[in-house]
Amino acid sequence: MSNIRLFFSSVLSTDMSDKLDKSQSHYLNKVMRVKENEVFSLFNSEGEWEAKISRISKSIVEFKITKQLRQKENIKELWLAFSPIKSNYQNFMIQKATELGVTKFLPIIFDRTVVRKINKERLEKIIVEASEQSNRINVPIIEDAQDLNSFLKNNSIDLIFTDLNSNNNKIDKSKLTDKPVCVIIGPEGDFSEAEREKILTFKGVQPIKINENILRSETAVISTISIINYVIN
Repeated sequence: MSNIRLFFSSVLSTDMSDKLDKSQSHYLNKVMRVKENEVFSLFNSEGEWEAKISRISKSIVEFKITKQLRQKENIKELWLAFSPIKSNYQNFMIQKATELGVTKFLPIIFDRTVVRKINKERLEKIIVEASEQSNRINVPIIEDAQDLNSFLKNNSIDLIFTDLNSNNNKIDKSKLTDKPVCVIIGPEGDFSEAEREKILTFKGVQPIKINENILRSETAVISTISIINYVIN
């Protein structure tokens, strides 16, 4: 069985036949040099399947699903609300957060956010590639950028607030419900005092100081997500 995994957004089922798009076909045919009758795997939120290459015609790979390898996963929803940062650091952050199990990304434009636009298409590609490489089935989604007030209208989350001014350094698992756990990470210049006050009024919010040192945004994300994974798992 090949260790090649590709995300396939359309419906998959045993014995069905279909074809890959131009980009994925090029990857299999020209980069990985996979030949007819060889196998690889396809996945989406419904599970993972073994696929056998039935034909390569005009550089397009046609396949047939031979069997299901894994069922749909029931996982704890873990969201990341973050301030956009410079692209190289942001790409790294999104990649690593995907590998660590984040299920939804929520870009927020804070008062001190420097980068105020995101390339959503580029980030979606990074998310898919990281999911393929990290053996995930559920591919995270990324929402359009919003402001803090809009974000705080969502009362269906357990909010973990990374707060430099907090004296607390532990997450209280007993306060977490069956709602998605959402981490909110501030911009490079930190939250404004007005933003901090708004976040602290959110029902059930848990402020936490994750390190005595001032961390870069991408470091704070990796550190906090790792801590939360330890707590909830």
